[in-house]
Amino acid sequence: MALLFEPIRIREVELRNRIVVSPMCEYSSLDGFANNWHLVHLGSRAVGGAGLVLTEATAVSPEGRITPDDLGIWKDDHIKMLSTIAEFISGQGAVPGIQLAHAGRKASRYSPWKSGAALGPTQGGWQTIAPSAIPFYEGEAAPFAMSVPAIKELVQAFGAAAERSVKAGFQVVEIHAAHGYLINEFLSPITNQRDDAYGGSFEKRIQLLLEIVSAVRKVIGDAMPLWVRISASDWVEGGWDLEDSILLSTILQANSVDLIDCSSGGNSPHQVIPLQPLYQVPFAESIRKQTGILTGAVGLITTPREAENILKEKRADLIILARQFLRDPYFPLHAAHDLGVDVTWPVQYDRAKRY
Repeated sequence: MALLFEPIRIREVELRNRIVVSPMCEYSSLDGFANNWHLVHLGSRAVGGAGLVLTEATAVSPEGRITPDDLGIWKDDHIKMLSTIAEFISGQGAVPGIQLAHAGRKASRYSPWKSGAALGPTQGGWQTIAPSAIPFYEGEAAPFAMSVPAIKELVQAFGAAAERSVKAGFQVVEIHAAHGYLINEFLSPITNQRDDAYGGSFEKRIQLLLEIVSAVRKVIGDAMPLWVRISASDWVEGGWDLEDSILLSTILQANSVDLIDCSSGGNSPHQVIPLQPLYQVPFAESIRKQTGILTGAVGLITTPREAENILKEKRADLIILARQFLRDPYFPLHAAHDLGVDVTWPVQYDRAKRY
């Protein structure tokens, strides 16, 4: 049997295969609420055979949104629709997961198809926050450097969001510490220029993430998998790099994190990324080999054979797809056919199973 379709058990949760729907911002919410778009978008990938379906980056506070159109889980009212979505995903045999996030200095922007530019106060924008008062783009308004009390409040917000996630029925929680958003900003020396307990040395720059991990684990319990998405490299000289990521992954593993979702970039407009198929897989491979922790491979993986070979070569434990799932919500069903694996289709679609 193809490794891509072997089940995997992480703590008390079993995925039916190794194919994961990556968080993909949809910019389709009002006041953080999920709606029918999210139900169909996420639900169709569960119908399409994915093992795990992760929500888009879900903000733990209103100020943590990238745009006013982002999904949120900062209040109890958000739970109802998210629960409907999680229930539908589970009903299709997939595992529902949620990614918890705060956008930091990259918050308060228009959605991409509305220009992606910064939102000013008169345009519905808000004051952004960061470890240090350094804007992402030169000439833009600087974020506020967070006080220690504000950092403590943020940790509590992640814990509260995780508690709501459990109530909504999600079975995997991922902490978003990548792509230049707030936690990534604390990790990287190019964005964290603090001189207190949360900045300076490597150990101090990772402190916020460790506190968030502890707060989330406390509320989700021991049975639920906890993942962290990282940017394994800033792709900028003097920035966060693979060696940092390997050391961080070792520490996260010792702090009850089960899997590292290995992405990269997003923390600097000066990044130079060698875009090509599978360009981020070496990060997952190195972290897996050096630490023994489970890893997920991402980045321009587009074919069943590419995904299968990554697993066969022990470069990662899971395949996490984004754009390919936008092109083909039923990628797992088609991949099974291509790899000669007989998988169960939804009964409503079974009459179309024979190609």
